[in-house]
Amino acid sequence: MKQRRAITFSMAFLMVGGTLLAGCGGQSTGTKPEPAAAPASKEAPVPAAAAKSTGPVKLNIIETGGGLPSPDQDIIKQELDKALGTDLNLTVYASQDDYKNQLNVRMASANFPDLFAVDRQQLKQFSDQGLLLDLTSYMDKLKPVKDFIGEDSLKKGTMNGKVFAIAKSPQIPYDTYFVRKDWLDKLGMKAPTTTDELLEVAKAFTDKDPDGNGKKDTYGITGGKLGAFYTIFGAYGVGFDAGYPSLYVRDNKLVNALFDPGMKDALAFIKKLTDSGAVDPELLANSGLQHQQKAIKGQAGIIYIDWPNVTKEQFDEQIKAVNPKAEWIQVDAVKGPGGLKFASAWDIGKTPALYAIPKALEKNPEKLQKVFELLNYVSGKDGSPLVQYGVKGKHYNLDGNKVIPTDLMGKEGGYFWLYQFTGRPEMEYLQVKFAKQTPFIEFANKQPRIQALNGFVDYPNGYNAADATRYIDEELAKFIYGKRPLTEYDSFLKTLETSMNYKAYLDAAQKQLKDLGYLK
Repeated sequence: MKQRRAITFSMAFLMVGGTLLAGCGGQSTGTKPEPAAAPASKEAPVPAAAAKSTGPVKLNIIETGGGLPSPDQDIIKQELDKALGTDLNLTVYASQDDYKNQLNVRMASANFPDLFAVDRQQLKQFSDQGLLLDLTSYMDKLKPVKDFIGEDSLKKGTMNGKVFAIAKSPQIPYDTYFVRKDWLDKLGMKAPTTTDELLEVAKAFTDKDPDGNGKKDTYGITGGKLGAFYTIFGAYGVGFDAGYPSLYVRDNKLVNALFDPGMKDALAFIKKLTDSGAVDPELLANSGLQHQQKAIKGQAGIIYIDWPNVTKEQFDEQIKAVNPKAEWIQVDAVKGPGGLKFASAWDIGKTPALYAIPKALEKNPEKLQKVFELLNYVSGKDGSPLVQYGVKGKHYNLDGNKVIPTDLMGKEGGYFWLYQFTGRPEMEYLQVKFAKQTPFIEFANKQPRIQALNGFVDYPNGYNAADATRYIDEELAKFIYGKRPLTEYDSFLKTLETSMNYKAYLDAAQKQLKDLGYLK
């Protein structure tokens, strides 16, 4: 039996305190940068051209994930091998840091996997080192992939005008404000539709004993750090998403949220909200899903969060166990003083994962062709349903074009996403896997969002993103909590541009987004 690694894996959605669904995999960049791998020597051996094999072609694939069964229990591997004439050897790593270290070692020693996941930092590193196959001239062989993921996704795997990776097809937004409707009813209030009404409701949830226990032990708003305020930023036309200020185009000019004219007004309103005492006092210390647990326990009445962490059955049961009458509802993005309303920004440049092929595989055209066939197959009419839902007649049935899951899908399908190398039609997939949550899925997806472009931008040399992000977070917290007056906001921007080299980042973004066609 071939040795593979199958490790239990737990992933958190950073989209702002959101959580990746079971069976909805993806990659994220670790907060601690890994040391760059040493460039491979030009004399490093590469596989010689292989004679055409008579048996299955073995393909070694590595990525992050978990829950992968042994090969004899892996129905997806077996079906793919049968359809493609392959012997897939998939290895998954539970730890993002462990995966990065292992990949760096393999790339530096020319022990290349045939297909492997990378983030943008690794994509830049390995393409600069000449280790990745330039897929640009092979796109005619990957037409099903190109048609499946779309032109914007192709750009996500592009570096210096060349396609070095295949990006998964786009995901959709999950996050909105949720509000305790039973608290609103008790206080004779309606769901907020404007920023002023949001402030009024948040203060009432803090001061008017909405849970009726005679104690002052509730507050209005909680969330994952600044994520609690994304919809407020949006009400002033300012884009924030996934913990960072967004880049977006307005009147064909690139705007960074920190330099948006609406930013000072947004910060002033958020300061008014925090000054009222209506915000979770531990907001900026919340990590993981602490804000979710506070909402479940009845400590807060408004939360900015993804729909799975409120509406999935296990969380609904937790909510009802604390208070059977608790009722959480989604609310639309609130309007700001100028009439703008956005639930948040949404980065169309980000992707759940990128998959690259080593340049060395050019020396083995048979194996390279099999990798192409695999990518095309999981993007097509037979392979895409397989890696989404499993085996027809076993894990699901069809009623016309509608997929009807069997009980076996729920029992065995938790790892199928590991084989979704080019993604899936997200809305259709979620509506099958989470049919009961369909109204929440559709509500979140229909919310107005500012189209952000950060995911397309690579950091220039000399720009330390970690230091700049830390400085931004610290100073914004000071403005929000009155530790630094807003009259010093321009001084903050000047320090950011100079001492933090943010100007170099903005200049790089301008050039890269123009090259990709997002700016004229």
